[in-house]
Amino acid sequence: EPAGSSTHSESNCKKQSHLLKTRRTEGQRSSACPHLCSCHGSQVDCSSRSLTASSLPSSFSAGTSELRLHNNLLTTLPNGLLDDLTSLRSVSLHGNPWACDCGILYLRAWLLRQPAGSRSHVGVNCSSPPKLRGRLVAYLTEQEVLDSCHYWYCDLALASQVCLLVFVVVQAALLVALIFFLKRFEKVSKEAKRITEESFTPADGQRENEYLPLKP
Repeated sequence: EPAGSSTHSESNCKKQSHLLKTRRTEGQRSSACPHLCSCHGSQVDCSSRSLTASSLPSSFSAGTSELRLHNNLLTTLPNGLLDDLTSLRSVSLHGNPWACDCGILYLRAWLLRQPAGSRSHVGVNCSSPPKLRGRLVAYLTEQEVLDSCHYWYCDLALASQVCLLVFVVVQAALLVALIFFLKRFEKVSKEAKRITEESFTPADGQRENEYLPLKP
């Protein structure tokens, strides 16, 4: 066999070996156990870790078959978190303080897409707002959720209006106080001027004689 052909075969083998190693490494990375969770095969246990929506892993392996997220501090799930888990058979979500406002729409929609025999919705109850407390998320109507939406800029606008009202009231009170003070000052000034004029005015003609020059 020609030497050039042998060298070419060795080069191809090295490339294929490198490609396999790269794919194996990528596969290991994609199936790596998420931070703060424990894994056993395709089962991922993130329960009882005091996880919040911000500390929850941003993604899970596509091969995850069982995901445990119960007994945490989750109020919502990031949009699309569970959509790519095509092998997922069960998810435990109970024991979390779910906030049933606009942020719960993704979880509600995902629960509604689950098969009839799925028990993923069990224990997924609203903790807030008060009017929906205890309700199962999957059984909420869309209108109920939308009615409970709470936007921060609405609070900001309301707070701005209240501050403006308080400012106007304070300004009005200061203006009234200033007018009252000026009127009072004017009255006192007139009284003082009158008293001063009276004190320097002779009572009768007798006072004038007291200051007449003596004749020689």
